[in-house]
Amino acid sequence: MSSRVAEFMEQLIAKNPGEKEFHQAVQEVAESLMPIIDKNPAMRKAKILERIVEPERVILFRVPWMDDKGEVQVNRGFRIEMNSAIGPYKGGLRLHPSVNLGILKFLAFEQVFKNSLTTLPMGGGKGGSDFDPKGKSDNEVMRFCQSFMSELFRHIGADTDVPAGDIGVGGREIGFMFGQYKKLRNEFVGVLTGKGLAWGGSLIRPEATGYGAVYFAAEMLTTRNDSLKGKTCLVSGTGNVTQYTIEKILDLGGKPITCSDSNGYILDEAGIDREKLAYIMELKNVQRGRISEYANKYKSAVYTPVDPKATCNPLWNNKAQCAFPSATQNEINAQDADNLVKNGVFVVSEGANMPSTPDAVNIFIDHKILYGPGKAANAGGVSTSGLEMSQNSLRLSWTREEVDQRLHGIMKAIHKQCVEHGKSGNYINYVNGANIAGFLKVANAMMDQGLV
Repeated sequence: MSSRVAEFMEQLIAKNPGEKEFHQAVQEVAESLMPIIDKNPAMRKAKILERIVEPERVILFRVPWMDDKGEVQVNRGFRIEMNSAIGPYKGGLRLHPSVNLGILKFLAFEQVFKNSLTTLPMGGGKGGSDFDPKGKSDNEVMRFCQSFMSELFRHIGADTDVPAGDIGVGGREIGFMFGQYKKLRNEFVGVLTGKGLAWGGSLIRPEATGYGAVYFAAEMLTTRNDSLKGKTCLVSGTGNVTQYTIEKILDLGGKPITCSDSNGYILDEAGIDREKLAYIMELKNVQRGRISEYANKYKSAVYTPVDPKATCNPLWNNKAQCAFPSATQNEINAQDADNLVKNGVFVVSEGANMPSTPDAVNIFIDHKILYGPGKAANAGGVSTSGLEMSQNSLRLSWTREEVDQRLHGIMKAIHKQCVEHGKSGNYINYVNGANIAGFLKVANAMMDQGLV
């Protein structure tokens, strides 16, 4: 770490104590950007980096709701409106017990650069609550969502802040929130994305993050005159991103062999084909079951439960060529990265946000593998949210083929920007490329708009 970055990080940590995920995200970006800032005296004088790490607005509120037993429960609600230099704040809402200020600031900060890379006019934001939808009835989820939106509605709008889904927030939750917003504001506008198709949603939106991560991997492979055809792929998670990552891998001729949930993972060396994927979707989306049940149904699969004492994740210790971490932040540590490289993986495309620790990222770059960081590789989700906003503004619905074509085009454009700003000799450092390309667009807009 350079002395300039170290000094900058010391000040940031002092102002934001205990927010380790936020510190991690900022340090990675600062290391890429400090050389750019130092070559641009105007940006340095305007303290663009110091301003870009400070949220424009942080909203924190209580969310009281009543469970099915008639007992009052209280959760915390958050919205981080990080940067609006190039458009209204845009970013998901996460419902998970781990949600806190530091995690949401990290996600909002990453979202600024990700949204900039999409080529669409969207600023960055993130929000959510420490509410856990697991094990809750539909009525309990509805009551929570209505209470949550009863405060959030004051701070969002189609031209101000447009939230979407994230972990714990799918079509059911977006529906409940949208209904409450519509009732309170007495207007039908595209204030949330991820809506149902019958009331303003976009085709391909559920698939977009997973599809985009695979499109990005395919683009990285083209730089080495290669493709996904015949490649064995490790995928983590079993949620939306994972399901459609597996689907698109199959479309492009790859062979997915793993997926996981919080209890453990399955390895199916015969490959997860379309029939097995349909079972996973039914198991997770409808039955809300555990992935261990997959191994009971398909004898070609082996289930390995989570070992709380383990220092690494055994999912990443299997022979393959491609890896798609699609579960959560920091799921790949240095030991996992070593295992991936040792087992022949040379493509990592991140479907989750910041799933690799800094040490893991350094290992990927040191071994010169094709490593697509989340802010580039998983930008397909927010890109299609942006396309949903466009359709809402036009009062039109595009066909599935048209949205998919636009998504594919956006992922190619993101890849092109990363190559342009990340190429160093014969290697493309996608981390530097994504950080620099995303930053320059936002920084130039901030310079144009003055000290605000």
